[in-house]
Amino acid sequence: MSAGTVAAIVIVIAAGVGLLIGSFLNVVIWRVPRGESIVSPPSACPRCGHVIRARDNVPVISWLILRGRCRDCGEPISRRYPLVEASTGVLFGLTAWHFGLSWALPAYLFLAAVSVALALIDLDTKRLPNAIVLPSYPAAIALLALASWNPGGASDWSALGRALLAGAALYAVYFALMVVYPAGMGFGDVKLAGVLGLFLGWIGWGALVVGWFAAFLLGGLFAIGLLVAGRANRKTGIPFGPWLLLGAAVGIACGQAIADWYLGVL
Repeated sequence: MSAGTVAAIVIVIAAGVGLLIGSFLNVVIWRVPRGESIVSPPSACPRCGHVIRARDNVPVISWLILRGRCRDCGEPISRRYPLVEASTGVLFGLTAWHFGLSWALPAYLFLAAVSVALALIDLDTKRLPNAIVLPSYPAAIALLALASWNPGGASDWSALGRALLAGAALYAVYFALMVVYPAGMGFGDVKLAGVLGLFLGWIGWGALVVGWFAAFLLGGLFAIGLLVAGRANRKTGIPFGPWLLLGAAVGIACGQAIADWYLGVL
């Protein structure tokens, strides 16, 4: 089997797993901010209360078959559910395409799943729940340690050391920003920054710097766009978590290459 075929299979499998994870993330996004269990009770229609049947819980496909309506009461089911599932599938596929069949892949698939959940929860509630952010620290360290160990290949423990330093550094930078300007930065953003610093730092220092800068650049451009469109004013609070996550995605995808190019130009 050729390398290209293996890569394609990995991408397809990752995308399929992403669809399933996206279905679970819909539960997480709805229940975690409300302090509810993500395990029980089973998912049910929020309008009529009927438990969703297994055949009606197939990611994306069930929503299309039911034409976006509950089988029991006929009330509309939000388009957000299949969009979260499809987006997670696409994000998992892109992550597999970028990292290939490697020990780094599980770590960054975990980040992809957490990113979808946290971005939407922050947009909904302007909160980044500790129930998701704090367990991400040990999970990230364990998965990145596995990637650094790289069973069957050459280990690179310096990458893990760099990740730990980067996580601490980004946490410290955002904590300082929160102290200087508490109205513009929440403690949830600080804690999330530490997690993202781990993943960015494992890639490289260039990825960390570009990811940090991209968050402010993209968030700033979005805020300016809202001001120009008259949809916000200077006192409007804008969740920064999604921009932290998007900036990290830029840093992971191409940050090191951008940094190397910039240093080469200098």
